[in-house]
Amino acid sequence: MIEAAMIWNEPNNKSHWDVEVDPDWSIFADTVIRAGQAIHAVNPAVTRVLGGMSPIDPDWVRRMRGYGALDAVDVVAVHGFPLDWNLWPIHAWPDKIAEIEAVVPDRPIWATEVGVGSFGAEEVQQFGVRRTAELLLDRVPRVFWYSLFDLPQSWGATTRHREAEGSSYYRHFYMGLIREDGTAKPGLDDYAAVADRMGLMQWFHYQDPRLDEAVAWMKRLGTKRLRTGLSWADSFRPDAIDWFDRQMEALADFDVTVTFCFTPEHLGVQPHHSSAARDPQQFADFCAWMIDRYAPARPSAVAAE
Repeated sequence: MIEAAMIWNEPNNKSHWDVEVDPDWSIFADTVIRAGQAIHAVNPAVTRVLGGMSPIDPDWVRRMRGYGALDAVDVVAVHGFPLDWNLWPIHAWPDKIAEIEAVVPDRPIWATEVGVGSFGAEEVQQFGVRRTAELLLDRVPRVFWYSLFDLPQSWGATTRHREAEGSSYYRHFYMGLIREDGTAKPGLDDYAAVADRMGLMQWFHYQDPRLDEAVAWMKRLGTKRLRTGLSWADSFRPDAIDWFDRQMEALADFDVTVTFCFTPEHLGVQPHHSSAARDPQQFADFCAWMIDRYAPARPSAVAAE
């Protein structure tokens, strides 16, 4: 059920990791090391992915290598949104991949979140799907389009960035290939043409009513791979395990990259989901628990190890 486990989401983005709590990312590196070791101990066959960085920053990767965090992962991931937030053109994708390959020639690079919104014009998104596919599908082993659904306007999106730093989060609501009312945008047909090679990245919120609809769409499109998340914070909600079980059962027909992230408020240095945990081992224990529940090692894999 789980092909890969990603450790956190966009940890060099201050909307997802509180740099005031951990300004040099040393706590994050310790968190990665503990989680990577815990995942490997439960099932060595699960690919461990360093949480997709955004922005794409080779200096940050060098810092992670210096801390020893890269020794605890198998893949380094990048996220990019050049027509919406990033200050580089979409045609620079191969150069951005090469920048990280130069720092980690010993690890594959995955593009675990790529996307183009339809806020300005849906035709722009169509171009973005086609051009991203042309630039990346033959360049890296895994590409995940963000996302299948537009974010409902009522849900809100939080950020610590100012407008000048890329907080154009009104665009965040228009990243899907399917509108909030359930109708398809023109770009969906362009995605369908490459769905067998380009995965989808879709967050499912706690008790997300869109889960079954998403599964039906992905099967109709021919999508093979999905990236989603299991929230450490959500694990403390009522009936959390029932929800996790339902989510993972629904996704059983796909190769899933699951992202482990979001600190429970009561366990953070600060009471916020982006805060470092007071005890990073507790996050590692959560990762191990989820892998044991949804991707336990087969006896042959254990014997081989």
